[in-house]
Amino acid sequence: MSAKKAITKDRIISAALEIVRKKGMQGLNMRALANACKCSTQPIYLSFSGAEELKRAVGLRISQIYNKYISDEIASGKYPEYKAMGMGYIRFAKEEPKLFGYLFMRDRNGLASEEEQSYFNGAVAQITDNMNIPRDKAAELHTHMWVWVHGIAVMYATGYLDWDGETVGRMLTDAFLGIKARLGV
Repeated sequence: MSAKKAITKDRIISAALEIVRKKGMQGLNMRALANACKCSTQPIYLSFSGAEELKRAVGLRISQIYNKYISDEIASGKYPEYKAMGMGYIRFAKEEPKLFGYLFMRDRNGLASEEEQSYFNGAVAQITDNMNIPRDKAAELHTHMWVWVHGIAVMYATGYLDWDGETVGRMLTDAFLGIKARLGV
């Protein structure tokens, strides 16, 4: 019978996630992670080929956490689905600022990831279906709303503001209705 691995891959990712929550992705390195796991770097290198593979695994875990914020907000039924997506995005920024920063406030060299493009297309499809408007108008509406939502989220993530959810919800509704009226949809 083989020996049981004392430091599991999941434990390493969880410890890495806690480092990122406190210090951002730039604070994650093998030595800091080994200290957090109370082990040498050997178990980490046995589980991951290097820092890049580890960071990809942590990035995937961060995406899963973000997606749960969105699905929880939708499931709450407090807002229509499209608005719930924006409110979940903002809540994620407020409650997990370093994780939000990693996903949404890093240099991308002008390129959206496949996941981000999929999210954008899904939101546009939802607007198109629910409001029965052409895709180009739905894309323009979503682009404007994304700027509003992202701006508020960044202000939360950087500690610039701390509005209550009711105020944010009202502001998003006002922006949505104003943009919708300007687009004539």
